[in-house]
Amino acid sequence: MSTEFAIVMKEIGFGYHRKPVLQSLSLNLKKGRYYALLGPNGAGKSTLFALLCQLLRPQAGTISIVGVDAAKTPRQALAKTGVVFQQSTLDLDLTVEQNLGYHAALHGMGALQTRTAITRELSRLDVADKRKVKVRALNGGHRRRVEIARALLHDPEVLLLDEATVGLDIPTRQQINQDLRELCRQKALTVLSSTHLIDDIQPQDHLIVLHKGTVQLDMPCADAVSPYSYQGLSELYQQLTLKEEVAA
Repeated sequence: MSTEFAIVMKEIGFGYHRKPVLQSLSLNLKKGRYYALLGPNGAGKSTLFALLCQLLRPQAGTISIVGVDAAKTPRQALAKTGVVFQQSTLDLDLTVEQNLGYHAALHGMGALQTRTAITRELSRLDVADKRKVKVRALNGGHRRRVEIARALLHDPEVLLLDEATVGLDIPTRQQINQDLRELCRQKALTVLSSTHLIDDIQPQDHLIVLHKGTVQLDMPCADAVSPYSYQGLSELYQQLTLKEEVAA
């Protein structure tokens, strides 16, 4: 298997109660790149993330994370992966530091390693001053930054973001989106970020469009639209996801 890929999904199939959700889906995500997974609600994005996080198992096909077969050695695959879910999973009654410390313990990190990693990631996400604050007292943007810091604590090679900016105000969304791209560059991290919001996508992203369980587009955003603007991407997206409804 080529060492240039961080995620390889081959012919993935999955459905609920005989209703297909993902159909023969294949994707190769290169190391150190930012991938934006765009698709309407019901496209299969959350199911795809659940498979990558091993909350679900593929009914067909294979998944590898940085060369590790997720089915054969799931713990090794998870150790290489950081995840931020759409719904917050922070304990509201614990401090930021306590939340991150619990995560570190789950990954078998020692006390010194944990303290160092917490300081590093909270500083990177500009929430170092919130270390001793209970999560309940944080606003939505700060909570999301803490969740991203937690996902990076064990130094993963892959970061999965499932609708990570949903519910945030526009300035906060824009800042977090900018910070995530910078994080990708700084750490040579592979990021797969799902969204249904066109303006979450930036021209330098690699764009994947998912619709009705199949990949409709898989290429650099700048190569997919002309001119390279959100208006152009919006038109392209509508062509890819609404063409069947318009034809009907």
